[in-house]
Amino acid sequence: MKPRSLSIIPRTDRISTRRTSGVGTEADGPAGSAVENDLLQKLHANIANVYLGDPRAIDLLLVRENTEGLFSSRLDPQPDGRASEARDTMLITRRGAARIARAAFLEARKRRRRVTLVDKANVLPSMAFFRAVFDEVAASFPDVEADRVYVDAMALYLVQRPEQFDVVVTENMFGDILSDLAAGIVGGMGMAPSADIGDQYAVFQPSHGTAPDIAGRGIANPVATILSAAMMLDWLGEPAAARAIERATRTVLANPENRTADLGGALSTHALGALIASAID
Repeated sequence: MKPRSLSIIPRTDRISTRRTSGVGTEADGPAGSAVENDLLQKLHANIANVYLGDPRAIDLLLVRENTEGLFSSRLDPQPDGRASEARDTMLITRRGAARIARAAFLEARKRRRRVTLVDKANVLPSMAFFRAVFDEVAASFPDVEADRVYVDAMALYLVQRPEQFDVVVTENMFGDILSDLAAGIVGGMGMAPSADIGDQYAVFQPSHGTAPDIAGRGIANPVATILSAAMMLDWLGEPAAARAIERATRTVLANPENRTADLGGALSTHALGALIASAID
């Protein structure tokens, strides 16, 4: 994310207390800067929307804890080539686990009221703790069904029967891997919108990177970016506008000729985007 974008988000929030002021939409540049890591600590929930046109087919949210887990050690000192070993630590705190579980249950209340925890509680003590905290939070949501799946089994189930899942919640690294797998079952990274959400700020961007290998060629799939904008509108309290974008996207993609190169078609980025824009009611 560009330093300019990172600096704008908290500064605008101080200028205005309106929720709309804490929105970021631009992602670019190297990850892992001190400024970016500070911001990410305020964006505790990563939400990936995985949808295949028909809610009876594939329609799930993958809610990933964004600040802890195995990735929390990414800023630790790195061993050099002469070291005899290297270790990473998986950090799970009660506060972080409860916060992400609660976020998942609140999302499920807006949907089909089912939350699936993905962990490795049969092997890792940290994951057993994650599950225990999840169970405590689940008891506060008796109206939402809760189940638990080991991460290796979940990789299989996402391929075999993804339609059975509603909201999936998991640790940081597991979520990073499963979100790419989930994108693959609906057409690839170009179809995968996402949001990083905190108490004050939110950043909305497609799950994919900047794809410099195709920059300037006009062949990138715009759907993930367009649907990320719909997620942003939802967060800003504009659900009608969000649904209008989603309906237009579904309508356009229902025609198999409306595809960019990554989906086997010939439309340009601009052409597909223009079709979706013109279909908004």
